[in-house]
Amino acid sequence: MQTPPSMPEHDPYSTPAAHLAPPPTEDHDLADRWARLAAVLIDVVIAMIVMAPLMWVGGYWQAAFEAGQAGGFGFMPLGTTMLWAAIGFVLFVLIQGYPLHESGQTWGKKLLSIKIVDLQGDKLPLMDLLLKRYLPTHAIVNVPCVGGLYALVDALMIFRQDRRCLHDLIAGTRVVRAN
Repeated sequence: MQTPPSMPEHDPYSTPAAHLAPPPTEDHDLADRWARLAAVLIDVVIAMIVMAPLMWVGGYWQAAFEAGQAGGFGFMPLGTTMLWAAIGFVLFVLIQGYPLHESGQTWGKKLLSIKIVDLQGDKLPLMDLLLKRYLPTHAIVNVPCVGGLYALVDALMIFRQDRRCLHDLIAGTRVVRAN
């Protein structure tokens, strides 16, 4: 009696074997968390230097004061909030559009030698940055109650191993050191 030729055994219950590619970046390419924070703070200061006087002249501060005095939670009317959010986004584009288009950097990122790239390390078109990275976050943070929670979660995600915040995950971006 002959023994049958040996056949490879197939176990349908075994876990599949797959070759996993390494992450698209190494830690030494990623921007430092503190550099990212400092860049955002620089950008906020620039924005407030432009926005605060406009908000004063436009009556925003007076309306905010009156809403606070009215009791309750002191929320501004949604229409007023959305109007000033739209004005803020337009000003953001006017202030930061040029460096974002040229190098994928805001003025703060440029000062700290970091830049925004896609997951392959390539510069993104300005419209992708604006419509995927900045506009969704800008819209969400202006929604009462939800906006504050979103901003907190977004900021805390910088402590992930890949240092990508929620807005980076939404846009498919990462922040790296500029060479």
